[in-house]
Amino acid sequence: MAVIKHLRVAFAHAGFTPSLIVRRLATIVPNVSQVDNSSNFLNNVPHRKHPGILHLKCVKLPPELVQAVSFWVAQSPIRDLEKKSKSFSNYLWSRKRPVELKDLRKKSQLLEQKLRKDAEVLIQEKGGSLDESDEKLKQKVLTAIRKSTYHWEELKYTEELSFIYMVSRMDANYAAVSRAFHEIQKRVPDFQPKTLLDFGSGSGAVSWAAHSIWGESLKEYMNIDCSLPMLALAEKLMQGISESQELCFPGVYFRQFTPVGPKMTFDLTVSAFSLNDLPTYGQRMATVKNLWKKTNNFLVLVENGTKEGHQMLMEARDVILKEADKVKEEAHVFAPCPHHLPCPRLLLDNPLPCNFLQQYQPLPLSWNPSYKIEKFSFLILGRGSGKSMEPWPRVTQPVLCRKRHVHVHLCCADGTLEHAVVTSKKHSRDLYRCVWNSNCGDRLPILTTDIKSISEDKSTLKDQINDSQKVNTAPCQDQN
Repeated sequence: MAVIKHLRVAFAHAGFTPSLIVRRLATIVPNVSQVDNSSNFLNNVPHRKHPGILHLKCVKLPPELVQAVSFWVAQSPIRDLEKKSKSFSNYLWSRKRPVELKDLRKKSQLLEQKLRKDAEVLIQEKGGSLDESDEKLKQKVLTAIRKSTYHWEELKYTEELSFIYMVSRMDANYAAVSRAFHEIQKRVPDFQPKTLLDFGSGSGAVSWAAHSIWGESLKEYMNIDCSLPMLALAEKLMQGISESQELCFPGVYFRQFTPVGPKMTFDLTVSAFSLNDLPTYGQRMATVKNLWKKTNNFLVLVENGTKEGHQMLMEARDVILKEADKVKEEAHVFAPCPHHLPCPRLLLDNPLPCNFLQQYQPLPLSWNPSYKIEKFSFLILGRGSGKSMEPWPRVTQPVLCRKRHVHVHLCCADGTLEHAVVTSKKHSRDLYRCVWNSNCGDRLPILTTDIKSISEDKSTLKDQINDSQKVNTAPCQDQN
């Protein structure tokens, strides 16, 4: 009842009335498929723990890491650290991909044609002759291009910028990567990696997250970053505050360059929040291909939950799948997509990023709240055909629980987006309770061949915004 009351207040602030929301969204979909009983999915397990549950509650950083960061922040001579860290975090979030040279040339040609045409029309209206030289026209084109084109800059991580990155992003990176790793652990419990490669390792959040999940099996953590100050900072954090200079866990290595040679492969290969540091599409895709070649089992890519981050991941997905087809290798999308078809969210008139939310306890700094929520996109590619995986749909938005019915938005195995309204009366109680206990990013153990497809529109986006507000007001809970 408290949740329903909160939703009514949120809708009222947004200018909605409950009856209006029901008229817009409450379409009872007939013949929704029942729970996939072929997989023996419940087996006396409570609905809140059904096999499609993948979300984490509140991620906590390892105590050794928190202690080390707190110690070095207290020793830091950097002034206005709070202001600089927030500004840098906002910059990274709003950062876009670098514009490709061919796209820039095409844009300049179209703009030049437009300016010439406008000049000719002006001459015809007022009479006279064209007195602008080609040089002046080119200057106008360059000025317009500079004003309308995103100026991408390469980030050079000095000692100060590396420290600011650690303060502003390490806890959020840890939370997002932990969520991606948790999915592998939950769905493939027998997977026990021995080696890890982290490309663009930064302050080492990936190694800490991997150790918290597979610390008993992992023997080698290879951290690759082109910035020497960043590597030095990551190693300093790994040593903690002990005077012995020993690392908090063994087998961690720091390198500037990716190991070469076909025999240098790793069970788990990761690139988290690093693709946008590469200046061209060609370099991004070459890097992704190289990481895939070094992957024995899973390649994990994580980026910001923006359109830019999502599109970079979809580019990487398409390149890897095409490359695997060329060399006749078996590859599959392990998560989050339940299919290999084009992303349906990018096919909408107003494309939306496929992103997920992860709650976490941030670093205990004076300006940080008790908990934060990271919005991120991720992609996990696996070796093999993936035929043994259940074709269960993925929940793509926060589940909206109303009185006696639940709204759920799904990305299905046939490459479509589905909006279903599930009730206990029209459908099974098991399905209703499973949906009720699911969250954005979970999978539903159902077959969706009979669900009527409903295209997502602006009202769906408003639901997502309101549900995000609901999540943001939730209290911090312990991690599963």
